[in-house]
Amino acid sequence: MEIRDLNPDDIDAVLDLRRRSFGPVSAADADRWRRAVPPVMAEGRYLGVLDGDRLAASARVRAFTQWWHGRPQPMAGIAGVTVNPEDRGKGVGSRLMRAVVDRAAELGDAVSALYPATTPIYRAAGYEHAGAQRLMTLRAEALRSIRPSEPVKLRRMGPADAAEVVSVLHRAHGAARASGPVSWDERTWALWLAEEDDFLYLAEDGYVVYRWDGEDIRVVNLVAGSAPTARALWSLVGSSSSIAQHVTAPVAPDDPVLWLTRERSKEKATDVRWMFRVVDLAAAVARRGYPAGVALDATVTVDDPLRPGNTGRWRLRVSGGEGAATLLEAVTPAADGPGADVGALPTAGPSEGPRLAINGLSALYAGIPTATLRLSGLLSGDDRHDEALDSAFTARPYMLDYF
Repeated sequence: MEIRDLNPDDIDAVLDLRRRSFGPVSAADADRWRRAVPPVMAEGRYLGVLDGDRLAASARVRAFTQWWHGRPQPMAGIAGVTVNPEDRGKGVGSRLMRAVVDRAAELGDAVSALYPATTPIYRAAGYEHAGAQRLMTLRAEALRSIRPSEPVKLRRMGPADAAEVVSVLHRAHGAARASGPVSWDERTWALWLAEEDDFLYLAEDGYVVYRWDGEDIRVVNLVAGSAPTARALWSLVGSSSSIAQHVTAPVAPDDPVLWLTRERSKEKATDVRWMFRVVDLAAAVARRGYPAGVALDATVTVDDPLRPGNTGRWRLRVSGGEGAATLLEAVTPAADGPGADVGALPTAGPSEGPRLAINGLSALYAGIPTATLRLSGLLSGDDRHDEALDSAFTARPYMLDYF
């Protein structure tokens, strides 16, 4: 089998593959797909596995911006990983994911994330559970009761506002020192803002996208950079309470709407889990944000069979909100090849400092506490720097978007 870049001539085969993997594709979705995918293919962000002339599997490497402690960096969002029914169980998906991780590195993305349909294939490629998209269902009347604290100018928005939406996201997530949320690029935002069935409103420091979902409301995205804007946008959504009883919305773990409502007791929430991977260790550490008052100087040993350049003994330093990773000594990966157990801890190399497979390092980067990593077998060895590692990489990762 051959792995190669897909091109517009492959779109019919990709759509057939999606139907066999995810079910029927509507005519509207197929048309939207045909318009959105060619530019992505031209950028080398769509890979396929071919058995002769037949497409056996494919995956998309989306271009996202992701924030970690308020600092944005490019992120490879892996989506549409599909394998034909007759090709499953033959290692095709594993070969594809190895190529996807390599392509993310080639494109300059130091980190990557995905929403898994199943865990083992992605854990074997170095991904680990990190955060979730939390969908909260609230009473529409409770949102309507949130009164604006001062006048906030809201206007309807459309495709021409894509750049402004991206700018709002950068300011809001940066100021909130957010970890995990993503933004689509301007080209994709322009497509989303053209959806006729969505209601779209823009403020100077926030926006909301929502739609009717039967007799209720579904918020697609709501971001606010100030208290007055948060009040104005949530109240706007709740203004349909004479018809809609409930509003379902993706929210951060500590979204202010949970403190703005008058009543809060039992809540219905659904977490859609996502996984995360460090692709380029040195670049990922340098691009991340850190608490300004935290200092770290620790040595860790990392094993990454898929990306040998990440394998070795590293010195991690954090100071003044900046981080750096310096390779002290290269180490031969513990295993390699399609059958490698990427989640296994290193079995060879220096004993100084804590030891992590790339899965554990990725989870640590995403703010998973060292105590959790040790109890789950993702971290072992020297524990004297655990508290400092927790302080440096602290995070409550979440996403508002599903991809």
